[in-house]
Amino acid sequence: MDSLFSNSPATAAGVTPVAIDRYLHLLKGCLTRELFLDEEVRNVDLRSWAGPGTEEDIRALLRSQQWRLVRSSGDAGIRNVGHDWPPHAETMVGAHRLDNVHRLVVDVLERGVPGDLMETGVWRGGVAIFMRAVLAAHDVTDRTVWLADSFAGLPAADAERFPADVGINLDGIPALEVSLEQVQANFARYRLLDAQVGFIKGWFKDTLPTAPVEQLAVLRLDGDLYQSTWEALENLYPKVSIGGFVIVDDFGGIAACAQAVHDYRDAHGIVDPIETVDWTGVYWQKTAATGGATQ
Repeated sequence: MDSLFSNSPATAAGVTPVAIDRYLHLLKGCLTRELFLDEEVRNVDLRSWAGPGTEEDIRALLRSQQWRLVRSSGDAGIRNVGHDWPPHAETMVGAHRLDNVHRLVVDVLERGVPGDLMETGVWRGGVAIFMRAVLAAHDVTDRTVWLADSFAGLPAADAERFPADVGINLDGIPALEVSLEQVQANFARYRLLDAQVGFIKGWFKDTLPTAPVEQLAVLRLDGDLYQSTWEALENLYPKVSIGGFVIVDDFGGIAACAQAVHDYRDAHGIVDPIETVDWTGVYWQKTAATGGATQ
């Protein structure tokens, strides 16, 4: 693929930091659709302000008049913190968690922490698209962005092995069932689908034990469930380089996810401090191959 900046007059001398920051800032706004204030919203409870009638009655009325429910500029904070399921955006994580990914990926690049970048549970691919964009913007050609997902939604709860997941019921939701082909098309839309992007399709229990990933500088978990979080940590945490980062998207929002993180860390003596990103996202820096943090 030609460089995203191949037409820039600054290319010969290196793309300026200002150009890189501006590109990545604009990309965040596009991936979240934060730049588009007329973005449609769907998972909003209309009953609190719309008067009598069921929510579906109200939505049926809107559809009959060919109207859409859109947000005003005053609603921008909802998307910034990832509090809705956007109908068109490539990511639902919001600007704050994208900022965290941005900062940590640049940090490992600047410090030379070895390894690829990976996300487990990718939805429409927006976070991984952004990771690939950071590599492209910094002219990094020796790292791969890996995406692991079923590309068919979340699994049903395994009550016998992972009882913490019982009652979460995220399987069978069409909005969460995004195909591999659609995610690839989303990468292509931003001119970021190339040989530095790898896809691992299937349930984590089947794919992650033999995933073709040797070393990771940043591992981001967004599998929601205890099972998905545990299986990602069990198979991939040993591949995270010392000085690299682990990001967990659903730690604050889904108790089962947080429990899996605590159980894994306790089982392996991991005491590296967990840092807060926002209401649900957290991360920590790996300081030891096994056991507790180095002194």
